[in-house]
Amino acid sequence: ASGPRKLRPRASIGFGGTAVRHLCILFVSLLVLIGIVAQPATAQSKKALVARGSYLVRAIVACDDCHTPKDAHYLPRAKLAFAGGQEFKSPVFDAYSRNLTPDVNTGIGTWTDAEIMRAIRQGITREGDIIGPPMPIRNFNTMADDDVKALVAYLHTLKPIRHENTPSVYKIPLQPAPPPQVQHAPSRTDKVAYGSYIVNSLAHCFECHTPPGPDPEHHRGAGGFPFPVKPGVVVRSMNITPDKETGIGTWTDAQIRRAITRGKDKNGKQLVPIMPYGHFTHMTRQDVDDVIAYLHTIPPVHNVVPPNPTPKALGMTVPKTGLVPRL
Repeated sequence: ASGPRKLRPRASIGFGGTAVRHLCILFVSLLVLIGIVAQPATAQSKKALVARGSYLVRAIVACDDCHTPKDAHYLPRAKLAFAGGQEFKSPVFDAYSRNLTPDVNTGIGTWTDAEIMRAIRQGITREGDIIGPPMPIRNFNTMADDDVKALVAYLHTLKPIRHENTPSVYKIPLQPAPPPQVQHAPSRTDKVAYGSYIVNSLAHCFECHTPPGPDPEHHRGAGGFPFPVKPGVVVRSMNITPDKETGIGTWTDAQIRRAITRGKDKNGKQLVPIMPYGHFTHMTRQDVDDVIAYLHTIPPVHNVVPPNPTPKALGMTVPKTGLVPRL
């Protein structure tokens, strides 16, 4: 009788040692390639974020307009750019702007991104103190997430300046803004909606162009807000509502654009540089046109505002303008 049949071993369906080594090399190579591709993308994204923040600060939000002290001719003191110390006096407060540079002793150099964003949109400092006026917290509370992140990214790039500022004193109770609800800016295809976003959430135009009083909502944009520029001298903001007698209701779009970006009224008179048209001159044509489209839609308010003296009569230096990029 024949003995038990020996089974011939079948070919393995797995990988041999050489194949495994080749597969590992391929896998590692892919990881390296992914890393090489992803790294520039991350750097590019950060670069784009800083660029957006730079544009917002330099052209629209104009942080340095308040956070850089001015000299006697209302020119910013360049050596203290963003270092704070500009005084704002009113019957209910004596406020000084804060140091926004990354200085670790007197600025925000030790603050986290989340703490800076909370200060911008809710008015709460790292230490839990409430930031009062004239910081337009209620406006910034509706700033989109991407834009507030861009602002913070740009602030990180500033030169640290050690500059201790006088604490602000308020005679009114201060309240923080609630946690922000807005996450995204309106679509660029909706000119009025995006113009509203620029005016209200970024440039905070009505913060200056609404007169003081008990009913600001129904006088929004009507002008007349007082700004003491020197002892005994007060200038007032313009009426920017579409009222045909006291506002800009008879102005052409080109005249409104010139006022925003070059600081000249309908008749070519130079406006007082309390309005930061030295910043607005850097706005893109699209952004300016969106602002104009929105201003046409706000309710007209009849409010006569007396004319201001010229910047020359006030001893103020007019900033350079006429730098509007055309997209």
